[in-house]
Amino acid sequence: MNPILKNFPDQFETERLLIRAPRPGEGQMVYEAVMESLEQLKLWMPWAHQEMSPEIQEGISRRMHANFLARQDLPLRLFKKETGELVGGSGLHRFDWDVPRFEIGYWVRTKFAGQGYITEAVIGIANFAFEKLYAERVEIRMDTNNTRSWRVAERAGFTLEGILRNDDRAVNGTLRSTRVYSMIRAEWLERHEIRD
Repeated sequence: MNPILKNFPDQFETERLLIRAPRPGEGQMVYEAVMESLEQLKLWMPWAHQEMSPEIQEGISRRMHANFLARQDLPLRLFKKETGELVGGSGLHRFDWDVPRFEIGYWVRTKFAGQGYITEAVIGIANFAFEKLYAERVEIRMDTNNTRSWRVAERAGFTLEGILRNDDRAVNGTLRSTRVYSMIRAEWLERHEIRD
């Protein structure tokens, strides 16, 4: 099936979060969250080194919205259900519909760091991938030096498959290695049955 014809929800909830596709009109809100968190984001995210403005973020929001609809990328925004505040960003990226296989990426707004929101989001997004997108494999990859990020993957129940040594460049241009975590459908089904 042509991916653009695939029907699935553009939002879902976890205990504390509303997780949904980006929408037009969110540029200012995203800009404020990114600027508030910029120093931390610059350590790991190449996009955090690019020019920032509300207008640029609005353009990005509209492209993300279009990409989600076209099933070319599945970016997601994380909102605190209680207050509606933007907690961070995530999504399912670099996927292969033929497997299907997806990769989860994430960032957190600094004021919400260390409160378990990203682990909660990762578990919710993995559930969405396996339940709604019929994923056979979900991956998470990160710089080996990004300890907080790989701890999220481990708390969410993903398995470390290995470390790709000197496989990429860090945001500062130095060589970096990448930790690769995964969960496959059989593992998810086993854990899902235990939770129920």
